[in-house]
Amino acid sequence: MTSQQGAVRPFDVTSRSVLAIAVPMTLAYLSTPLLGLVDTAVIGQLGDAALLGGIALGGVLFDLVFTSFNFLRSGTTGLTAQAVGAGEGEEERAVLFRAGLLALGLGLAVIVLQQPFLAGGLWLMGGSTEVQAATATYFAVRTLSAPLALANYAFLGWFIGRGQAMTALGLQTGLNGVNIALSILFVLHFEWGVAGVAAATVLSEALAALAGAMLAARALKGKPWPSRALIFDKARFRRMMALNGDILIRSFALILAFAFFVSRSAAQGDTVLAANAVLEKFFMVASFFLDGLATAAEQLAGRAVGARYRPAFDHSLKLSLVWGYALAGGVALVLTTAGPSLIHAMTTAEDVRAVAILYLPWAAATPLFGVLAFQMDGVFIGATWSRDMRNMMLVSLVLFLAVYHIAFPAMGNHGLWLAFTIFLAARGFSLLAITGRRARETFPAEPA
Repeated sequence: MTSQQGAVRPFDVTSRSVLAIAVPMTLAYLSTPLLGLVDTAVIGQLGDAALLGGIALGGVLFDLVFTSFNFLRSGTTGLTAQAVGAGEGEEERAVLFRAGLLALGLGLAVIVLQQPFLAGGLWLMGGSTEVQAATATYFAVRTLSAPLALANYAFLGWFIGRGQAMTALGLQTGLNGVNIALSILFVLHFEWGVAGVAAATVLSEALAALAGAMLAARALKGKPWPSRALIFDKARFRRMMALNGDILIRSFALILAFAFFVSRSAAQGDTVLAANAVLEKFFMVASFFLDGLATAAEQLAGRAVGARYRPAFDHSLKLSLVWGYALAGGVALVLTTAGPSLIHAMTTAEDVRAVAILYLPWAAATPLFGVLAFQMDGVFIGATWSRDMRNMMLVSLVLFLAVYHIAFPAMGNHGLWLAFTIFLAARGFSLLAITGRRARETFPAEPA
C-alpha cells in the first residue's frame, strides 16, 4: 500500500491550507441541502402534508440506495490524496478510471433492481397510502439518474483528492443550481408535483456528468494515461474494493439510522413526519457546512499518509477540529434564532409549523453534537482506516436503537431526537479514542 512504501515527503499544514479546501467545499456541499430546502419549500406551497411526507420518505429511500454508494466519492478522495502525497502520478490517474468503471456498473444495477428496492423501502418505512404513492412516483423517476449520479461521485472525489477544491465547487454548485431552477420550473410552473422534483434531478445529473468528464479530460491532457495493467492491478483493485466495502457498510448503517428516524416519525402521523422532515433539512444544512472541513481533513490526512509524514497528519486533525467546533457553534446559533422564520417559510400548514417549532431546539443542537463525527470521518476516510470507521458506526447504531427504545415510551418525539443526538456524539468520540493508536501503527518514527 502507498502508506507503507517510499520516502517521507514533508509538507506543511496550516489554517490557510485547511480553509483553502474547506471554504470552497463548504459552499459546494451547502448547495445540496439548499436543494433539499427548495424541494421541500416548493412542495410545501401545495399545502399537503402527505406530499411533504412523500418527499421525505422518497429522499431517504433514494439515499438508502444512492448514498450507500457514497464510497465512490469518499474512497476515491482518500486513494487519490494518498497517491498525490506519495508522488505517484500514474496511480493518481488510475484511481479515476477504476472509480468510473465501478460507478457505471453499480448505476446500471440500481436501474435494473429499482422495483425490489422500492418495495423493500416502503415496507421498511411505512407511512400513509398517500405518502407511499408520492414516494413511489418520486423514486421511479429519480432512479433513472443512477449511472450519472454515481459517475459524479467519482469525479468529485478525484478532484477533491487532487486538492482541486475550486473545480469540485464548480461541479457541485453547478449541479445543484441547475437542479434548483428546474425544480421550481417543473413544480410551480408546469405543475408536475413530486415527479417534477425528480425529473429536475435526472436532467441536472446528466449535465454535471458531462461537465465532469470534460474537466477530467482537460486535467489528463498532456499526461500519459494509466496502463490497462495498472488500472486492473489485482492488489490495487482489491484494496479499492475492500475500502469501498467498509465505507459501504458504514454508509448503509448511517442511512439506516436516518431511515429509522423517518419511519418512527411516520409512525407518529403525517404532521409529525412533515415537521421532523423540515427540521431534518436544518440538520442537513448544518452537516454540509461541517462537511467542508471534513473534506479538508480527508485530503490533508490522506496526503499525509501517502507522504508518510506524521506532523502533517497531526496538524490536519487539530486544525480541522478547531475550525469545526467554531463553525458548529455559529450554525447552532443561527438555527436557534432564525429557525422559526425558516419553518414558516418552508410550509404553509399551521399544524406542521407548530410541531416543528416545538422540536426546533433539538435540531439546533445537532451541529455541536455531530461536529466531531464529521471531522473524524474525514480523517479516517483520508487515512483509509475504513475498518475502524465501519466498526464504530455499527456500535453507534446499536446505541441509537437502544436509547430510542428506552426514551421514546417516556418522552415521545423528544425521545427520538435524544437518541439521534446521542448517536451523532458516539460516532465522533469512539473514533477519536482510537486515533492515536492507528496513527502510531501507520506512520514511521518521526524525523529528527
